Amino acid sequence: MQEQHIALVTETFPPEINGVAGTLGNLCRELARRGHRLTLIRPHQRDEPPGGHNPLFGERTLRVRGLPLPGYPTLRFGLGARRRLRRLWRQKPPDAIYVATQGPLGWSAVAAARELGLPCLSGFHTNFHQYSSYYGAGFMEPLIRSYLVAFHNRTGATLAPTTRICDQLSGWGVHTTRCWSRGVDSQLFSPDRRSRVLRAQWNAGNAPVVLYVGRLAAEKNLMQAVSTFERLRDCHPSARFVLVGDGPLRQTLERAHPEFIFRGTRRGVDLARHYASADIFLFPSESDTFGNVVTEALASGLAVVAFDQAAAREHIRHRVHGMKAPPGDTEGFTAAALELADRPGFRRQIGGNAREHAQTLDWSVLAERFEQLLLEPTEEAAQHDATPPVAGLHPY
Repeated sequence: MQEQHIALVTETFPPEINGVAGTLGNLCRELARRGHRLTLIRPHQRDEPPGGHNPLFGERTLRVRGLPLPGYPTLRFGLGARRRLRRLWRQKPPDAIYVATQGPLGWSAVAAARELGLPCLSGFHTNFHQYSSYYGAGFMEPLIRSYLVAFHNRTGATLAPTTRICDQLSGWGVHTTRCWSRGVDSQLFSPDRRSRVLRAQWNAGNAPVVLYVGRLAAEKNLMQAVSTFERLRDCHPSARFVLVGDGPLRQTLERAHPEFIFRGTRRGVDLARHYASADIFLFPSESDTFGNVVTEALASGLAVVAFDQAAAREHIRHRVHGMKAPPGDTEGFTAAALELADRPGFRRQIGGNAREHAQTLDWSVLAERFEQLLLEPTEEAAQHDATPPVAGLHPY
């Protein structure tokens, strides 16, 4: 496909660390490799230098005003910039616009695109409606859901990471959905990065190392991971629990469990070494729309334990590529982890299968699919009819 000008609107982007930022960073890298010109529209980031970060993929960046996201002070949501975007796009209209987040900035971008008649797709990356219940505002879930439906129905189509999420959105009343999954960098995340030095730092020896990677926050269902590890340690007293990431629960967890190993935020090769140096990966979240850390763990050759939804539902065959429990089955989740700890040979077999599967999830293939969806929406619509909507009906 010939060079196109693509505008991406988002409230988070590397060097910030979260699923949305990671997805968009990988996507932009591949789109740039395919010869497209990229304009990134996002809020000023916390501690960003006055001149901005150096472009990662040759993108032009338009920074707008933002405010800290409640409960996530390291992230910011963008304020509306409708007039500014309308003026910019009238002078230099992009060939297509992708709005990844649904805050005021995203709404204003959709409004500007509609006024100018520019093709615009949106992404559903985060289950915002579920998060409200974790922060004492569950009564707001219907209101948030209504807002999300209104938002996505103002765009040409909504890209969601799994067929289940597409069906969920259609059931709410979102008119047009398309499945666009996630890839993984299987060169970066690899069993070859296993480190004896790291394991020695953890005082692990030959004992099983259990790993969690992600935000240390309530919506990640971390207490499930904690209780599962405590049960596992009863049978394997020398087991270690390593947590990579940061968030509002970190201090509470450190006080309650000084024996856990907290490694904070890790990036790049350093993060990949942490994955590969562990043995069992716990993904207890029941709120993620996908969970990029699952595919990163698979690529690293880890035996993953997760609930049967999101990335695990799409990419894990139970007892082949990992272990799954039905959503809400806390005992089944723990039993799966215990079996992996008890059976190291079985664990290694699953890790090998996981690595093999992850090598098929190349980001270049996902970028090509995104390109087709974004730049050829009419042709795609003809080939992939959306599920008819049912009548009736920002952490990252």
